[in-house]
Amino acid sequence: MAEVTLSSGIRDALMTIQKTTQQAQEAQTRLATGKKVNTAIDNPLNYFTAAGLNDRANDLALLQDAMSNATKTIDAASSGIDGMTKLFQTAQGLASAAAATTDVTTRTNLRTQYNTLLAQADELMKNAGFNGINLLNGDKLTVKFDSSSTTATLGVLTNTASSGTGALTATNIGLATIAAGAWTNGAGTDTTGDANIQTALTALAKAISTLRAEASGLGANNAIVKTRQEFTAAIINHLKTGADNLTLADVNEEGAKLISLNTRGQLAQTSLSLASQREQQVLRLFS
Repeated sequence: MAEVTLSSGIRDALMTIQKTTQQAQEAQTRLATGKKVNTAIDNPLNYFTAAGLNDRANDLALLQDAMSNATKTIDAASSGIDGMTKLFQTAQGLASAAAATTDVTTRTNLRTQYNTLLAQADELMKNAGFNGINLLNGDKLTVKFDSSSTTATLGVLTNTASSGTGALTATNIGLATIAAGAWTNGAGTDTTGDANIQTALTALAKAISTLRAEASGLGANNAIVKTRQEFTAAIINHLKTGADNLTLADVNEEGAKLISLNTRGQLAQTSLSLASQREQQVLRLFS
């Protein structure tokens, strides 16, 4: 089959159309994806650099979720301490009321209420966990701030847990239930009940002080976690912004470019038509 030979005018017009079409498709892809670098072919350096930045941002995002759970775990423990403190303060009121009376029946009723409060404080402690971790029950919370570092972690636990005592129960922080008759006075000048009430009041004051110290420690740890959480959010934003700067397209520029290329394509089509007409005119000379 004989080879078809194109004139230089037609060949130039065709090349212009092909190049314009390719550039227009590229502009359309950028407008559709919003990116100027969609594959490694577009710009290998920017593509892989942006991929690395996004991977790092995704890793930190996972840690950020863990930090969020950690703050909720500490908040739950802090709420538990607040509840226990209120119960112990109520117990203080009961013990003070018992100290102000010598009526055996009244003291017996107050003693029963006191024991109930301590039992409820222990039950409240058991319910102060979040996501399977209860800091008041002796559990330890480990918060990781950087997956690429073995030292960027924070261990959170109560003083009773770190000292080996375990759960933050009423007994472990120096309180005990009052046995039957321990708040009631015997006959004559027996003041054993009064002494026991004063012992309970002293123990309650110490227990409340212990709870406040625990709350302070948890608050400090929570501040650390929340600060790192905010810092991590800022770093993620910087990483994503850096990746976007390397890959995102200027849609205004690409839109204007597409309009220009469409116009150029139309002109190339006109040029091709004119070149074809010139060849036809030459043929008419031989007809």
